[in-house]
Parts: sequence; C-alpha cells; structure tokens
Amino acid sequence: MKVSEEILNLKPYSPGKPIEETKREYGLNKVYKLASNENPLGPSPKAVKAMTEAMTSLHRYPDASFYELRQAYAKHFQLSSHEITFGNGSNELIDLLIRVFCAPGESVLTSESAFIAYKVCAQAARVQILETPMKEDLKFDLNTLQKTLKEKQQNQKIRLVFIANPNNPTGTYVSTSELDAFLKFTESLKDILVVIDEAYLEFVRAKDYPSGLEAFKKYKNVAVLKTLSKVYGIAGIRVGALIAQPEIIELIDRVRNPFNVNSLAQAAALATLEDKDYLEQVQNINWSGLDSYYEELEKMDVRYWRSEANFILIDTFRDHKKIFEALLRHGVIVRPAVVRGKSSFIRLSVGLKEENEAAISALNKVLKDIDKIES
Repeated sequence: MKVSEEILNLKPYSPGKPIEETKREYGLNKVYKLASNENPLGPSPKAVKAMTEAMTSLHRYPDASFYELRQAYAKHFQLSSHEITFGNGSNELIDLLIRVFCAPGESVLTSESAFIAYKVCAQAARVQILETPMKEDLKFDLNTLQKTLKEKQQNQKIRLVFIANPNNPTGTYVSTSELDAFLKFTESLKDILVVIDEAYLEFVRAKDYPSGLEAFKKYKNVAVLKTLSKVYGIAGIRVGALIAQPEIIELIDRVRNPFNVNSLAQAAALATLEDKDYLEQVQNINWSGLDSYYEELEKMDVRYWRSEANFILIDTFRDHKKIFEALLRHGVIVRPAVVRGKSSFIRLSVGLKEENEAAISALNKVLKDIDKIES
C-alpha cells in the first residue's frame, strides 16, 4: 500500500517514560517521574468532585457545543463565546489549525527547539516546517522570524507562525516589546495567522511577559492556545482551548470531531477554572522548586537556564542519553533534549520537595560517576 513520503519520514512524538515501566525494567520500588512537566499536586479537589458527579451521566454523549464551557471561559477571559473553542488537549488544536489553514506543500514557521508538536502535526499533514535559529540565550529570535517571513512568505507559502511563550523545552520567553514589534509587522501581511502558545503562562514571574490575550484583542491575525494539562493538573483527561476570531473558531468547529472533549473533561475544566486557592498552591510549589533547583545547580557548577515554566533546561555537556539512562537506574525519569543541534541537554520538571531533592541528588552522583569513568 502506498504511503506518503512525509508519513514515512515522520519521527513520532515520544512521550515520557512511564513510571511502572521504569520500575519493572530496573527493579525499583520508588521512581520519580520528572520528564513530562506534569502538575505534581494532582488535580484540584473540586475537579475530582465534579468528575465523580459527572460519572452518573456517562451513558450520554458529551455536549458537542461546549455551551457551559464556552460561557464560563468567555466570562473568565472577557471574551465573546464565539471567540473560543476547545480540543482534546491543545495538541489537537495545533493539528486542526494546520489542517484548516495549510494545504499540502504550504508551510508553517516556528523556531528550532520549539514544542515538537508543531513539527509532528505539520509533517503528518504534508505541510513543510520552517525553523529559524534561536538566540544565544535560547529565546525565540523574532527578528529572524520576521526576516524569514519577508524573504520566504510568498515562495514557501507560509500560513501559520507558532510562538511558544514560554517555550518548551527551554523555559525562555519573548518580551512584550519584542512580541508587539513582531505582531505589528505581521499585521500587514496577507494570509498569516500568528499562534501564541501559552501552555505555561500561569507559571510566569517575569514582569515584561506579554499577555497573549492582550495581543489577540489588539491584532486580528493572532490566535492563542491554552491548556489545562499543566497548572490545572488534568493532563490525563485532555482539555485545551483556542482563542481566535469568530470566523476562525467557526472553521475549527467545522472540522473537529463532534465529541472531542469528553464529559468528565468538561466537568473538570469547569470546576477547576475558578479554584484560585488551588492555582496559588500549585504556583507556589513550582516557584519554590525552581528556586531550589537554581540554588543546588549553582553549587554543582552545572549550567542551566532560568525558567518561566514548570521545568528547567540543563546542559550537562555530556551525552544526554548516558545521563538519562544513568538517572533511570537511580529511579529518576527526565527528558533528554536536543537544543541548537546539541545532544547534551536534559529537561527536568519541577515536582514536590522530595522529588526535586531526589532528582538533584541523583544528577549530582551521575555526573560525578561519569566524570570518574571518562577521566
């Protein structure tokens, strides 16, 4: 059977190694998974209660129009209900945006070392992915993105620009002034939609971080992606949101599967939205964990990047596969990362205090052991 070259050459998204698999493989009783940027606190108790109550109606199909979700989220973000829709995680919405706005052979533009889903979804749709270099500080280089649009928009038929802010796996962000200058430029271009992915927004502490919502309200060619998998802790039931102009929302709703967000997910998404105490608790755990990582990595003289997300990027200056496998033997799961073509990086999620301490202790030992072997 004939299969397209794009699919044959596609490198699929590889999720983090599961805890139970690691226990079996290495004969461990205790494993700390700090690979997938998950919320270590678990879901909001209000979300759990809402899901439990919703289980009595599982014989009914979910609301395909998301009526209650749309109303609640529109009110929360001060939007029209026609400016928002939902997906089975933001990954589905990335896929839908590419399918709706890009024909095979057209292009999507982003930065190297951006969220891998942009590339995977583009390739699956037979759409080219154009990646520009990052800055030395591992931030999106919006000037280079702008230059690429000037030079290649027509010939390469660039239709979408994805900006992850903060970015995964680097944890870096673009500032308000940088983003505004870029959006002013793109506003004059025809048939370009700029998608700002704010998966990690709620973890940001930087004062000059730009609001995607403000950008959406100012520029008509901007869409914003949000997720409930990170700070809201319901990654296992998959809910993402897209904020865009009503005509874009109508197109996305036209092509998405009718029951793409299940009943339990909708119930949890409603309940967790206004749980401010829970949100604050998650943020404080994350910020405390990040500060602890900074302090310990400084003592170890290990290079890292300050993060505006719930993870930290570390350059081990060693083969990251060796580091990854050695950490597994210590019961710690991290994520190897390739950044700017270098295979020496690992991404370490923030967990609870015990998890963070175990990870740092294991990393310290692994680095020393590898140095002894190689010296």
